Amino acid sequence: MKPSAIYPDLKDASVFITGGGSGIGAALTEGFLRQGARVAFVQRSDGAGFAGQMEAETGIRPLFIPCDITDTGALKAAVAAASEAHGPVTVLVNNAANDQRHATEDVSEDYWDRAIAINLKACFFAAQTVLPGMRAAGGGAIINMTSISYMMGNAGYPIYTTANSGLNGLTRSLAREFGPDGIRVNALAPGWVMTDKQKAMWVTPEGLATHLDRQCLKETLAPEDIVGGTLFLASSASRMMTGQALVIDGGVVVTG
Repeated sequence: MKPSAIYPDLKDASVFITGGGSGIGAALTEGFLRQGARVAFVQRSDGAGFAGQMEAETGIRPLFIPCDITDTGALKAAVAAASEAHGPVTVLVNNAANDQRHATEDVSEDYWDRAIAINLKACFFAAQTVLPGMRAAGGGAIINMTSISYMMGNAGYPIYTTANSGLNGLTRSLAREFGPDGIRVNALAPGWVMTDKQKAMWVTPEGLATHLDRQCLKETLAPEDIVGGTLFLASSASRMMTGQALVIDGGVVVTG
């Protein structure tokens, strides 16, 4: 993946990405590395092989830190380790999520708590943890990955869409609270991105055809299509943009 634009201020930036070793997260990790950033990423599955691949392809090895982001103590420790290695985190990408399908009638309290912990709680505590370092550095950028699912009112995963909507509220409140410190907080809402997970678990020819009918642009979205918008939100090119939601979905939903 070659960068379509270069953002000089991202060179040597300390970037922290949750779920940065697969799917959209892997594309984001590569995108920041190709800008010359110092990237740390966390996930539960082993990301050492991906880190080695990125080193071979970009010349920069990302720091992989094993972490279950629902364990707030482990998440805080991971941010501390990334800051020790690369300097205070000045770009946080809350990317990790789980859009597992579920029926309202089948949801237990434990399932609710787990789904919210992955899709919303971890984003809050990751942001809380990086704020002191960003403040000391004179500013920073937080990008919360949401989804167009809640905008469409999609059925089949109500806790996930609830968390998506909650992330937008979190984005706006943190933007207001920490704007005076030069910290920008924005959301990015992808459409249906054809990751390996999506194709293996939920993409069907009929479902994809129906979704493409709703898109203005008649091409499927790939993880790489989310990189440009994320880099823009992380860089000084968007220096006066905060509290906003950027949609990259091929033209399914209309905002504004």
